[in-house]
Amino acid sequence: MVTVWLLYLVLGAFAGVMAGLLGVGGGLVIVPVLSFIFAHQQLPPEHILHLALGTSLASIIFTSISSLRAHHARGAVNWNVVRQISPGIVFGTFLGSWVASRLSTAFLKGFFVVFLFYVAIQMFFNIKPQPHRQLPGKGTIFGVGGLIGGVSSFVGIGGGSMSVPFLLWCNVAMHNAIGTSAAIGFPIALAGAAGYVANGLAASLPPHTLGFVHLPALMGVAAASIATAPLGAKLAHLLPVAGLKKIFALLLVVIGTKMVLDLL
Repeated sequence: MVTVWLLYLVLGAFAGVMAGLLGVGGGLVIVPVLSFIFAHQQLPPEHILHLALGTSLASIIFTSISSLRAHHARGAVNWNVVRQISPGIVFGTFLGSWVASRLSTAFLKGFFVVFLFYVAIQMFFNIKPQPHRQLPGKGTIFGVGGLIGGVSSFVGIGGGSMSVPFLLWCNVAMHNAIGTSAAIGFPIALAGAAGYVANGLAASLPPHTLGFVHLPALMGVAAASIATAPLGAKLAHLLPVAGLKKIFALLLVVIGTKMVLDLL
């Protein structure tokens, strides 16, 4: 049990540093690694990925608060955008978690792998959309929020890999896009975690779980990631971030390949 706790702490520490250093949500690492740990613990195989997704989103609740406060202090959060997009975010994330809880682990793992490769390509080649328009009206932004929230609930992330490109496309400056995306991550994490808790209550799960949230993993990952995220932010000013993003992208490809092999 001590070894498992150490794994949770190491995973959280790594995810926190990466989030602070590269601006990448920890869910991209937390979800696959938790699924490997849960499989080693022999948790119910039909619910392993549901537990990894729910636990990842629950951990992002805590890390996103720290992140959005830091960006808000620098005046980098466009709260008007946050208010407009949050209803769609909450609706899409909660609905997505309801749908995901009824899908098989194999399907969710396949969806996650496709998304992982998409993010890896985006990071490796530093793909950024060119600004072409202004922010859309309420109806469209609700739909965009619903889409970002729905996909985020399927892959257990705070949505930054989708919300930042969308905001850049809508002529939002880079530092504001990142700060606003950090704030958007909070309603995604809150609605997603609530959805996975509610939809997992009826499932046959081992002790120390609340719905599809594994409480020991949540405590270990969240505590370590909160502690190390500021370190990552400091390192961002000292290390070659562009090169590290390529290395991290390759790591995502390795993780995705391992998950594909597990599926086969």
